[in-house]
Amino acid sequence: MVIQSLHPVQKELNVSWEALPADFILPDDPVENIQQPVLAAALTDALGAAGLIETNMLIGSNFGLVATVNKKIVVKAPDWLYVPQVKPIAPDIVRRSYTPNLEGEPVGVVMEFLSDTEGGELSVRSTPPYGKLYFYERILQVPTYITYDPYEAIIEVRCLQDGHYTLQQADTNGRFWIPELDLFLGIWQGERLCQTMNWLRWWNREGNLLLWSSEQAEIERQRAEQERQRAERLAQQLREMGINPDE
Repeated sequence: MVIQSLHPVQKELNVSWEALPADFILPDDPVENIQQPVLAAALTDALGAAGLIETNMLIGSNFGLVATVNKKIVVKAPDWLYVPQVKPIAPDIVRRSYTPNLEGEPVGVVMEFLSDTEGGELSVRSTPPYGKLYFYERILQVPTYITYDPYEAIIEVRCLQDGHYTLQQADTNGRFWIPELDLFLGIWQGERLCQTMNWLRWWNREGNLLLWSSEQAEIERQRAEQERQRAERLAQQLREMGINPDE
């Protein structure tokens, strides 16, 4: 009598970093809900408005990360990602994907917005097709993996320790320290671009919220309006004194 194991024997991982063939067709998975693109865009917008994005960084959303595992190409496209430094490419070339260690430094942060897909963002499937959590933890070895449920407004931050992810605890403000970006990440409820929802937002070490570009523009508009009103009051006072402010 032969007894067969119900669990497949896991092969040893042989991970290499090889150039993606020019004719390789990258997956084009549809966005699973309308909140994913706006959440990712808002995160990047705040970093840009604060002057924290440099030309040698790679910040993207739904962008393919590539590894060759046991001689087979594996691609996962997180909802948001950060790489601290990448090698420059020619101006006429569009970066289609990113292969860590070959094209620059390892990935620093990946973020996934939870969906209804069974075994999706928290899958630890260790055989092809690899689960996302397994891929980021064991294959790419990304230091910080963040998952966010926008409907339940729950953040989970996992940091790599001794080769495995460990869940982090929020601080007293309900925020998580993200060392790769030197920023806190937390939830903020409010409106952006006519959408009211639970947004992911950045705070600096001092606890100051990083503003979106639209918020900065509104502050500048209000400042300019206050200055205009101050100038008008001064001009009126001069007229009442018999002085023509236009001369």
